Amino acid sequence: MKLVLSAGSLYTLPLEKIFELAHDTGFDGVEVIINYDFQYQDNRALLLDLAAILPIRSLHAPFMELDGWGNKINQTLRTAELALESGIPLINFHPPSWLGCELKFWNWLKRLDDCQRDIGRDQVIITIENMPSTGPFGVNPYLLGQTERLIRFMEEHHLYLTFDTAHMGSSKADFLGDFHRLYDTGRMRNIHFSDFGHGREHLLPGRGILPLTRFLNHLRETGYNQALTLELSPHEFPKEEEGIRASLAELLEYLRKETKGV
Repeated sequence: MKLVLSAGSLYTLPLEKIFELAHDTGFDGVEVIINYDFQYQDNRALLLDLAAILPIRSLHAPFMELDGWGNKINQTLRTAELALESGIPLINFHPPSWLGCELKFWNWLKRLDDCQRDIGRDQVIITIENMPSTGPFGVNPYLLGQTERLIRFMEEHHLYLTFDTAHMGSSKADFLGDFHRLYDTGRMRNIHFSDFGHGREHLLPGRGILPLTRFLNHLRETGYNQALTLELSPHEFPKEEEGIRASLAELLEYLRKETKGV
């Protein structure tokens, strides 16, 4: 199991600094979110420079408007192309949102028979992410918000999964039960790991209500050997660099202990 840091956990810092912190504290790699840093420069050169510090295990397609990246379809295709050019093995994207009226994206996605071939050219692993329920009424604003529907869609369109613990916990579903239903498909290739509670996502483990230590023990028992990606809110960390460094080291020690027994 690779223990990875999502760059989104520290997005208020420069990317190079995030990679240095992940390297110095012992993570196996970084997941990079395509954000405003990727609008006006040579993105392949940027990724290669970052990968010289620590391997990039995955790219997360944009979830905001970026100059030059086009609509959701173009963003997904361009992220896969960038991963292919840069030797990055996996990308992740969010499913279409019905609340955001992303029907063009939805209709395009439904027409793809094989997303590994049609998006990833059978060289980059393409994963879709389970999304959260939000707002005072706990509504999931994304298509494929129900676990069984997500499973069917992945099987019909040859998609793999990035499983987000906080997103699943937000739905008030049977957290471990739904995890196992998704895990048993054999399509889980990445996990975004954080806590959920009190209406807030991406909390430090123990600050929410999810049984995360039991979850990690389940991963160890099932022999999961893909990426476990720590994806926290930057607000969960101290403001000064030394405090961030100490927090990352403590979190990594916890993850190693519960997933590898060391």
